Amino acid sequence: MSETKMIATRDAYGKVLAEIGRENPDVVVLDADLAVSTKTSVFAKEFPDRFFDLGVAEQDMIGTAAGLAAAGKIVFASTFAVFGSGRAWDQVRVSVAYTRLSVKIVVTHAGITTGEDGASHQANEDIAIMRALPNMTVVVPADAVETEKTIRAAVKYYGPMYVRLSRPKTPVLHPADYDFQIGKGEVMRPGSDLTIIACGTMVAPALEAAAALGQEGLKARVVNLHTIKPLDKELIVRCAGETGAIVTAEEHSIIGGLGGAVAEVVAENAPVPLIRVGLKDVFGESGKPEELLVKYGLTAREIGAAARAALERKK
Repeated sequence: MSETKMIATRDAYGKVLAEIGRENPDVVVLDADLAVSTKTSVFAKEFPDRFFDLGVAEQDMIGTAAGLAAAGKIVFASTFAVFGSGRAWDQVRVSVAYTRLSVKIVVTHAGITTGEDGASHQANEDIAIMRALPNMTVVVPADAVETEKTIRAAVKYYGPMYVRLSRPKTPVLHPADYDFQIGKGEVMRPGSDLTIIACGTMVAPALEAAAALGQEGLKARVVNLHTIKPLDKELIVRCAGETGAIVTAEEHSIIGGLGGAVAEVVAENAPVPLIRVGLKDVFGESGKPEELLVKYGLTAREIGAAARAALERKK
């Protein structure tokens, strides 16, 4: 059996950004003094006349992005998730979402796997505040392949978009010919006893948990719900009806993110036992990513425990 490839989603972003830059002269990229970390530096090196570093001024970056989009450019604006969602939120709300301009806010270093940078740099509430904005599309790719597909889809997609990427290398789960569609979830593993719905870095642990549950004779379906908004409500309702219990898993607060979005759909359309795995209304802290994931319960083991608890409620 071949070894699983490990590629950071931010690295995949840098690679595909340069590719689409070669293909489309209307693509421009903005950053806020973090190009080396967000990997927009790859685009900047090849297309210096279409790259703009706004410095440590995220609000200015979003305002400039809105202006370029209004002039017909396809704009990608990048920084760390905590700054792109928090520090520039008013500009995102008024200048991008309200005006429905086609600005792609692609952020990196999301969640607690930002690691040693600590709580001030760990965005664990960004999905919640971005999906609350009208007109905003929110996508959380699970791996490098899905990241490339998302960015290519973003070029053709008109309107505001928030794409959430991570810092560390993560398993590549998809083949190169994977058919990605904005707003359509993906069933990655069949199962009839319960459904595990995950996004981003938690998709791989969800698959690991499902495999472990399978050794116990439990058939766990795994859904990669990469698009948090617009949400694939039809798939969620179908999974609730067919499996009777749901566990959600995300590297984000359980308040308002993937778990909250799924819970809203389930409560209104197909009430079943549901348990959310994620940060329990707390800030993170400085530490090695793998240690933080264990401390805050973002592991395959924790997902498996939640699955067993959901099955108990199902009875």
